[in-house]
Amino acid sequence: MDKKKKQQSTEEKILAAARKVFTTKGMDGARMQDIADEAGINKALLHYYFRDKGKLFETVFLEEAQKFFPKINSIFSSELPLFEKIEKFVHEYIDEMLENPYLPWFVMNEINRDPEQFMYRIWGKENLPQPSKFLEQMDKEVRKGTIKKISPVHLFLHIVSMTIFPFVAKPMITRNLQLDELQFRQILEQRRKEIPRFIFDAIKK
Repeated sequence: MDKKKKQQSTEEKILAAARKVFTTKGMDGARMQDIADEAGINKALLHYYFRDKGKLFETVFLEEAQKFFPKINSIFSSELPLFEKIEKFVHEYIDEMLENPYLPWFVMNEINRDPEQFMYRIWGKENLPQPSKFLEQMDKEVRKGTIKKISPVHLFLHIVSMTIFPFVAKPMITRNLQLDELQFRQILEQRRKEIPRFIFDAIKK
């Protein structure tokens, strides 16, 4: 293996290890030594590739965000029927958050720090998301009489917030409702069906 391929292989190994450690322990609970051990390398080599834990956390979750958010955008801009589109969004989002539970915290932190720069890092300057097609589709269904008269913007916010909130508020929810990790995941699995059902019951005529 040449030097360039070896470096790439080592970096990929580090990122895979870091994703696993961050997902189970979070940013604060993870230690660089944990990541080095998981990757099967020494700590000095880990620091050669990534100077500090914060930079490594950013690299891991920026890469994940760059894969995930365009996928979500493609659902909203697709030709799928409205109800199927809502259901697919909920399923995809819950799948991703269960696999990468710290992604919402990374996104919130980056948006609060520099929203424009974060958007460009995810989408590039030419491919920013265009929710207008989804909003127009909802407005069309209202005019057809398929769904009740509701603001497309508010319906969009209802769908997104109902899906995202449990992940962002997980510490509060699990503590106040006295849920362990397994119980929390079971509830989120149930929400795959509960959220679309709730939305459909609320907007169908």
